[in-house]
Amino acid sequence: MPAIPALASHWIQGKSVAVAGARNQDVFNPATGEASRKVELASTETVAAAVASAKSAFAAWADTPPLRRSRIMNNFLALLNARKDELASIITQEHGKVFTDAQGEVMRGIDIVEFACGIPQLLKGDFTDQVSTGIDNWTLRQPLGVVAGITPFNFPCMVPCWMFPVAIAAGNCFILKPSERDPSAAIFMAQLLKEAGLPDGVFNVVQGDKVAVDGLLEHPDVKAISFVGSTPIAQYIYQRGADLGKRVQALGGAKNHMVVMPDADIEQAVDGLIGAAYGSAGERCMAISVAVLVGDVADKIVPLLAERAKTLKIKNGLELDAEMGPIVTRQALERIEGYIDIGVKEGAKLVVDGRGIKVPGHEQGFFTGGSLFDHVTPEMRIYKEEIFGPVLSCVRVKDFAQAVELINAHEFGNGVSCYTRDGNVAREFGRRIQVGMVGINVPIPVPMAWHGFGGWKKSLFGDMHAYGEEGVRFYTKQKSIMQRWPETIGKGAEFVMPTSK
Repeated sequence: MPAIPALASHWIQGKSVAVAGARNQDVFNPATGEASRKVELASTETVAAAVASAKSAFAAWADTPPLRRSRIMNNFLALLNARKDELASIITQEHGKVFTDAQGEVMRGIDIVEFACGIPQLLKGDFTDQVSTGIDNWTLRQPLGVVAGITPFNFPCMVPCWMFPVAIAAGNCFILKPSERDPSAAIFMAQLLKEAGLPDGVFNVVQGDKVAVDGLLEHPDVKAISFVGSTPIAQYIYQRGADLGKRVQALGGAKNHMVVMPDADIEQAVDGLIGAAYGSAGERCMAISVAVLVGDVADKIVPLLAERAKTLKIKNGLELDAEMGPIVTRQALERIEGYIDIGVKEGAKLVVDGRGIKVPGHEQGFFTGGSLFDHVTPEMRIYKEEIFGPVLSCVRVKDFAQAVELINAHEFGNGVSCYTRDGNVAREFGRRIQVGMVGINVPIPVPMAWHGFGGWKKSLFGDMHAYGEEGVRFYTKQKSIMQRWPETIGKGAEFVMPTSK
């Protein structure tokens, strides 16, 4: 395992920066429940220093030819590939997810870096010869300046990679504010970027809490903010950023459904639900937390789900046969188990109760088991609210139309899936469902690097999805240029609206 410094500090102007006397807080190993290191919490002054570093680097970096920027990203890509298991180990130690899942997260981050390496092609504009006599018109895309990303605890590598590779490749300078719960992955990536040849100041990291977030929001030199996290904070950042004239992309919460039709392959549906509901201990914005069971399929599938939920291999995530690791913090564990209490009080049937589980040798760890509810109704809080833990709720509906109506009525619209063998059902589901990312017999339909990630309704605030071509548009502004030469210009002023001649 790689050595992780005892203090997770900031990364400013190409080096680690710790501020004497700064606030700090503990970072826990969720598997043991012990504080393993500390993270420094940035002041407004530290945020300002990071912004100043980025601003000073911007002019030269923006003027660097895209091909040269791409070559540096290619160097970073090679280093990430060479050291991906070290990064995955850091993630498991601080987040708790199983090592194989952390490896998968790093690979999805690598996909975005690979996409960003194609920035010379992605920045190409359009050209029209002779839009009017003697006049040509073309467009180009230019970087915004200093931009920032605020990322959640559940994907300390992948979600930052949704942002900074595209932003940097497009010519911006970037400030990352990672979660204070698992801060070390960000510093590891900063070190690799420096080793790859990225100029100092182009990528900076400020650790911290709300002080750091507000410092980035309020700073006049930060031109754009990307955020991933809970819906209340996403709404706050979107509104505050918009009030201050910033470009904002804020991805919020989710309540993802999987519809299981009567004609579905039941074993495949069970596999899909178990992995999507309990993988990463349910701490994914794309986790399936509601199984929508159509017709008589419920009586077949619920016993199979219960059997599998009871036998999940719940261990320290560093054990290679582990299927589910601990919850990220004790507070999160208490919140999740509190929702299970609420579900019981509301009258849902608790088929499998994961509360109170103890893992031998890790009795103080933040563990809970997989929990399964049946006969959940749309009025219940466990249906309406995002639990963000290993809790799967089964809702019974009579037919396909009721399943679609149920999902479309929910305030969130992040991800959804439908298991069926019927091509017409699949087509109608994809067309009619009011959700941003849809899987047909795919339980977690996270789009690949060149397509872009984003939900609908209260799962996304802003006009553009993360990464892909929309990510390039988010981190750049279009300029249109019309050009003519004196030989084509007639004499005399024109007082009418110009038209093509």
